[in-house]
Amino acid sequence: MSPLPAQFTDRWGSNRGDLSYEDSVCWHLLLGSNARVRAVVADAQRRLTPFGGMHMTPVRWLHVTVLLAGPASAITRDDIGEMLARARAHLAGAPPVILKLGRFLYSPEGIALAVSPASALSPVLAAAQAATREVTGTSGSPEDVASALPPHLTVCYSTGEQAAAPIIAELGKAPPSCEVTIDRLSLVVQNGPEQLWDWRVAGTARLGGHGNPGPGPQTGQWDVG
Repeated sequence: MSPLPAQFTDRWGSNRGDLSYEDSVCWHLLLGSNARVRAVVADAQRRLTPFGGMHMTPVRWLHVTVLLAGPASAITRDDIGEMLARARAHLAGAPPVILKLGRFLYSPEGIALAVSPASALSPVLAAAQAATREVTGTSGSPEDVASALPPHLTVCYSTGEQAAAPIIAELGKAPPSCEVTIDRLSLVVQNGPEQLWDWRVAGTARLGGHGNPGPGPQTGQWDVG
């Protein structure tokens, strides 16, 4: 278990050395439509508001990042469509998985909820990597390469310097437990910097492969079905 941070820092400060998600294509598990997930996150964000210095993840885009596929400039519209087709094929035999949102995770760059069991995400990550590699020639970058945290859902990002202890004391270690069934993997194009949340859902791949839908109400110019 990682030690608790003594200080929060600016995630988007000049000293950041992690992978950049700016103008990128990512595989995500989108959880913003789940009422239980929204309730748990909304409560945590409400309790964090008095402290300031935190950029809250929009409820609409609550997510678990599976894989950074690559920069948007290197992945064409045709690539997007083919990656989705490959992911659907790879996930056709994979049943939906049940994940639990557990304890709070603290890092200098923000606060998240742990997602477990990590092993349940293995077939989803494998499908995302295979689909990306088969189309782009690279396997992308899993979230745990770009983050010091295990699989997680980010509640907020830190935007400045402040002591961590008072915030950790307010939130504690664990919110009410919450289980969610994951039945689809989404391919998302992010335009511009992370903090703008200018996302477009290109499409989804269902676990089990039945009725793979287009992205629905969160579509944009990248809708390829």
